[in-house]
Amino acid sequence: MIDATVLVIDDDDDILLSARLLLKQHFQQVVTCKSPREINVLLSRNEVDIILLDMNYQKGSSDGREGLYWLEHILSIDKDYVVILMTAYGNVELAVQAIKKGATDFILKPWENEKLFATLSAAAKLRHSNKKVNKLEKLHTSLQTDMARRFEHIVGASEPIQKLQGVLLKVAPTDANILILGENGTGKQVFAYEIHKHSQRKNGVFMHVDLGSLTENLFESELFGYAKGAFTDAKEDKPGRFEMAEGGTIFLDEIGNLSLPLQAKLLSVIQNRTVNRLGESRERKINVRLVTATNMPLSEMVTKGTFRQDLLFRINTVELLLPPLSKRGSDILLLASHFLQTFNNKYHRNIQKFDSKAEALLLRYHWPGNVRELQHVIERAVIMTDGLQITEEDLQLNPQKFGGNAAPTVQEEMALGDMEKLMVQRAIEKHKGNISRAASELGLTRAALYRRIEKFDL
Repeated sequence: MIDATVLVIDDDDDILLSARLLLKQHFQQVVTCKSPREINVLLSRNEVDIILLDMNYQKGSSDGREGLYWLEHILSIDKDYVVILMTAYGNVELAVQAIKKGATDFILKPWENEKLFATLSAAAKLRHSNKKVNKLEKLHTSLQTDMARRFEHIVGASEPIQKLQGVLLKVAPTDANILILGENGTGKQVFAYEIHKHSQRKNGVFMHVDLGSLTENLFESELFGYAKGAFTDAKEDKPGRFEMAEGGTIFLDEIGNLSLPLQAKLLSVIQNRTVNRLGESRERKINVRLVTATNMPLSEMVTKGTFRQDLLFRINTVELLLPPLSKRGSDILLLASHFLQTFNNKYHRNIQKFDSKAEALLLRYHWPGNVRELQHVIERAVIMTDGLQITEEDLQLNPQKFGGNAAPTVQEEMALGDMEKLMVQRAIEKHKGNISRAASELGLTRAALYRRIEKFDL
C-alpha cells in the first residue's frame, strides 16, 4: 500500500468508479469528484499528493483548454502538487503544452490498469521527494537564520582581535582550510561562522559537527552517511554531514579528540574530496569548505604520535589562535555590554548599565571560562538584579578565585548551583522540552545538559 492520497477529477461517473476501484487497492486514500470547481474545498480538507485531472468537462469539448486552466489554478495553490492530466483525445501538441505548464505526466483514456498504476506510483515517489526537499530547504533556512541571529559579528576592538579580523577577511573569500585554536569558551564557533559568512559559500549550509560528542561507532555514519541495510536500524539511505554541507562550509569542532583510526578516515575524505556511505561501494564527490577547531596542542600531539602530521598539514593551511578573554583588555566591557543588551531583549528587562564597581570587577577577574563564562555571568545578573544597574554583588564573582586556584565556598557552590538549575529549567521550558535547542542556548552539549537534568532531578 502506497502512503499517498490521490484526487481524481472527471465528469464521467464510470471513470470515477473505475478509478476508485482500481486505486484504493494500492493507495492509502482515493478522493473523487465530478467538477474541478470543488478543487479548492477538496485541497483544503485533504492532504492530497497526486491529482488525476480530466482535460474536458463541457459536452463536445476536446481541445483540453479547461484542463490546462485548472492545471494552472492547482499549481498556483502549490507549485509542488503532482498533476497528471488525462483525456480521451490523443494529441501530441496538447500533451507537450500540458508538460510545459507543469503537468507531471499525460495519459489517455481508456487507460491500461498496469500503466496507470505505474504512472501514479512514480508520481507518488516524486511527491514524497519534493516534500523531503522542501522540508530540508525550510530546515536549512531556519538553521541559517538562527545562526545569523546568534552570531551577528565578532565583538572586540583589542589589538589581538583586530589582527585576527584582518586575517579572517583575507582568508574567508578563499577556499583554504582553516584551523582555529584556543581555550574553551574563546569563541571558536563564532569565528568559524564569520569565516563562512564572509566566504563565497555564504548562501550555502554552515554545518557544525561536534566531533567530541561522536562515538567511534557513530563517526562514519554521521559524517559520511549510510546505505539502506548497512546495519540493523538503517531503514533508508541517509546522507552524512559532508554531503549535507554540499556547496557550503563544514565546521569540525574538537578535532583533537579523534582517535588515530578516525583521523585516518577523515584524512582520506579530505584528500580525495569523496565520501563512501557505510554499506555502499560508490564514491560520492563532495564540495565543501573545511574549518576545524580544537583547544588541544596539536603540534605537541604530533610529536607524541597521538595526532597525524599529514592530517595537521591538511587542515591548517591557515591557523587562527584565539586569545583568552583575560588578554583582551577593554573587550571584556564591550562584550559585557553586548550580552547585557542581548539578555535584556531575551528576558524583557531594561537594565541600563554596569556600575563602576561592577566594571572594575569585570576587568579584574581572570575569566578561566573565557567569553562563554562572561556570557553566563551576565545572563545570571540580568535575571537576578532588581535595579536598573548591575552591581558588583549582582555579578557573584568570587575575588578569592582571581588567582585561578582557590575553591568556592560551600555557600557559593549552593548559590551557583541554584542559579544553574534555574537557568536550565528556563531554557527547557522556553524550548518546550527540546533538548538540542536548550543545550545550544546554554552553550552545552546535549550530553552535558542531560547530566545537569539528572543532577538537578528535573
